[in-house]
Amino acid sequence: MSPVPEPRNHPEPGHPESEHPESEHPESGHPESEHPESGPRRTGAGPAPGSAGGAGAGDTSGGAGRRSLAAALALGAAGAALALVAGGQTWSEATTTAAQGALRVAAEGRDVTGVPAALAVVGLAALVAVFAVRRAGRAAVAALLALSGAGTAAGSLYGRADTGALEAEAARATGLVGAGVENVTHTPWPLVSTAAGLLLLLAGLFALRHGHRWPAMSGRYERPSGAARRGAATPGPERPEEMWRALDRGEDPTRDR
Repeated sequence: MSPVPEPRNHPEPGHPESEHPESEHPESGHPESEHPESGPRRTGAGPAPGSAGGAGAGDTSGGAGRRSLAAALALGAAGAALALVAGGQTWSEATTTAAQGALRVAAEGRDVTGVPAALAVVGLAALVAVFAVRRAGRAAVAALLALSGAGTAAGSLYGRADTGALEAEAARATGLVGAGVENVTHTPWPLVSTAAGLLLLLAGLFALRHGHRWPAMSGRYERPSGAARRGAATPGPERPEEMWRALDRGEDPTRDR
């Protein structure tokens, strides 16, 4: 016996399912335009996450380096200038007794001690040299700048309490060896020199702390390394002068190319 074929279900005319088969029962395979996915989409044209944060961090680091550089330059230059100016001013005054009566004598900073002015020149040179060296050399020069400032401040304080320059001036004025001085007074200039030393010290500390962020002088005129010198000393075979030399020797300069 042959199998009986199953009857096919034909939609009756006028049935709502035959007129709109997909309107009431939508299938799951509809286009994405009719069923948009939930949540925003990120296209490739947008900035990658964290890129703005990285750029902002770089700008912050560069800004801090520029600010510390400007501060160190201002502090170092002001400190060296103040120390040099203070060294030429009157630091102390006193009276001495002579045959003609009491004489007023005074001593300038360079007569009291020459240490602050000398160290100020060293500090100024170190401030300029900071930009000519890199890495360990920069740290060493920055330490020298800080030590120059500390020495300037200490020498100024020591010179403020010293009366040797006044006694020497009293002996010169009276012509008497060992002439004494009385009523010793001090001007504010030793304290100004001390403050100048502190400014140099701060400049050196700034250079030690932030010097690795500062720019350096161009390395265009630095001596090349041994490998670079050997490479520069060996001319290439394709250079015009080498080709002419090969022709003079009777060789074909294009043979190996």
